[in-house]
This record gives sequence, structure tokens and C-alpha cells, in this order.
Amino acid sequence: MSTSMLKMYISFAGMIFLFISIGLILLSRHKLHGVWAAIVSVFAYLFLIVGSIIIFYIVFSGPTS
Repeated sequence: MSTSMLKMYISFAGMIFLFISIGLILLSRHKLHGVWAAIVSVFAYLFLIVGSIIIFYIVFSGPTS
């Protein structure tokens, strides 16, 4: 597998993590209360941080040749 294809799949994983974080944040704010909302929020923000780091790495690593 080429480097550019690997970067594409890694960026897809980063985008999926960002979409999951959006869904979990909305779920925790509007549907859940108490401890469950806090637990889901922690997971949502972890997905957000990991997805952001992945996208940041892919964007700033430059083009592949």
C-alpha cells in the first residue's frame, strides 16, 4: 500500500472520529443527565482531541510524491 493511500485511510478515521464526537456531544447535552452525560462527554471530547490530532498531522505532513 502506498503512502498516499495510507494517509487517505488515516484521514478518513480522523473524520469519523470528529463525526462521532459531534454526535456524542449532542447526545450528552440534550438527552442524558447526571453521571451518564459526564461519561459520554469525556468520551466525546477524547474523540474530538484524537480526531483533531490526526487531521492536523495529515494536513501539515505535506504532499506525498
